[in-house]
Amino acid sequence: MDLNLIPQIKYTESGNFFLLAGPCAIEGEEMAMRIAEHLVKVTDKLQIPLIFKGSFKKANRSRIDSFTGIGDEKALKILRKVSETFKVPTVTDIHEIDDAAKAAAYVDVLQIPAFLVRQTDLVIAAAKTGKVVNLKKGQFMSPGAMKHSVQKVLDCGNSQVTITDRGTMFGYQDLIVDFRGIPEMRKFAPTILDVTHSLQQPNQESGVTGGKPTLIETIARAGIAVGVDGIFIETHFDPANAKSDGANMLHLDHFEKLMTNLVALRKVVNTFE
Repeated sequence: MDLNLIPQIKYTESGNFFLLAGPCAIEGEEMAMRIAEHLVKVTDKLQIPLIFKGSFKKANRSRIDSFTGIGDEKALKILRKVSETFKVPTVTDIHEIDDAAKAAAYVDVLQIPAFLVRQTDLVIAAAKTGKVVNLKKGQFMSPGAMKHSVQKVLDCGNSQVTITDRGTMFGYQDLIVDFRGIPEMRKFAPTILDVTHSLQQPNQESGVTGGKPTLIETIARAGIAVGVDGIFIETHFDPANAKSDGANMLHLDHFEKLMTNLVALRKVVNTFE
């Protein structure tokens, strides 16, 4: 698969997966720069192409009193500063049509959330910016159905498109990753596995999403084994006090060990291809 169709990824000859990683939400400049600095240090060492991830706002919240952001322009400027400081591309998710042009002025990749991936006008708005469009597979969609979402981007004249699997609903409060879908979706576009969101436990009575972070390495290893092109990880130096999705984030202290293990596994997997 020619990942060079997505120039912002800067795919290397290392044979590694590429990585989308960062906090769930931009909570402030200091935290974003601190996380980015650590991610860049580790990924440079291991030759992993990095895209720094951070939501400039959180529109999908269970409760009205949940954290939604520090202000759109303020958060987007922080993402641009991360990119300029560390020379890495950035990705953020958009929720409304007007978000596409606004976010495209600051970031390299526009992400369509799983709940919104069938929203044609939103996908078209993202595609028409000319940016890379990362389509998250709906928790309610089959892997094969994602070809139609990809085609919407292609029909706009934009070939820079990726798919991210973030699990499929399994009952009311759990998600499961069907690894059979990875090779199927790779036929349509480079495919990423969102490890941390796949371990969410949504729809809790408290209105705060739960998670199973102890299984992060298990899911990530399985993804590498079946040949994903990229890995998506949300990480924070203090997940317990993160303002969004702390229950399923990877502690930043564990990031290097996990990446080291995944790179080693990828080398083994590559010998079979």
